[in-house]
Amino acid sequence: MKILSFLPNTLTFLNLFFGCIAIVFGINGDLKSLAIFVLLGMFCDFFDGFFARLLNVKSQLGVQLDSLSDLITFGMSSSIVMFILLSNSSQIVDSNNSFFKLIPYLSFLITIASSYRLAKFNLDNHETHFNGLPTPANALLIIFLPNVFEIDFLNNYTNLLENSLFLVTITLISSYLLISKIEMPSLKFQGIFTNSIKKSNSFKHFFLIFSMGLIIVFNLSAFPIIILGYILIGLFRIKF
Repeated sequence: MKILSFLPNTLTFLNLFFGCIAIVFGINGDLKSLAIFVLLGMFCDFFDGFFARLLNVKSQLGVQLDSLSDLITFGMSSSIVMFILLSNSSQIVDSNNSFFKLIPYLSFLITIASSYRLAKFNLDNHETHFNGLPTPANALLIIFLPNVFEIDFLNNYTNLLENSLFLVTITLISSYLLISKIEMPSLKFQGIFTNSIKKSNSFKHFFLIFSMGLIIVFNLSAFPIIILGYILIGLFRIKF
């Protein structure tokens, strides 16, 4: 197994690599490609921890590398998406006020909050819950926000994506949730590698199956809906 000990860090670097590519696409205005590469990064982010536990090769270096990669792939990419949406919002485009032209830069509060969230996670890690909204979950909420309005019954609200106040509100709420002390349940399955699967995993199975059902029905549009449900679970202190 030692020959595979490099695998977790390799996946972490791939996460970072995909995050960098996502940002390039975002800067060029291609938010769909950005979303695809963030999902690829998220896939790598999940399996780097999975294989680190499976191979028992967890290290402090790996923890730090993981957080730095997540900051780029999930924190910066989310800010880029929000920056583009705000820059294209009607109030910003139609305004001649130089102060209004600075509003899109508020989107980088998400990156700042993500950096704080990740640093706090490294210092205060819990197996059963997260303090604050995890950066991958926040990325799914922000990056796939435009897709939500492709759902039939939400088509009439597409103009919200052009509303600066709505977008700034989402940015502020997102940033707050990242740094908050709200206990968000961990979706990690306890006891997998110790042959002592815990009963709490049953609710996680239900949540994941329900989420998969939403993805089958709504495709990529389902991600923000799933994260909103996840946030509500945390707000109402529902334990997994």
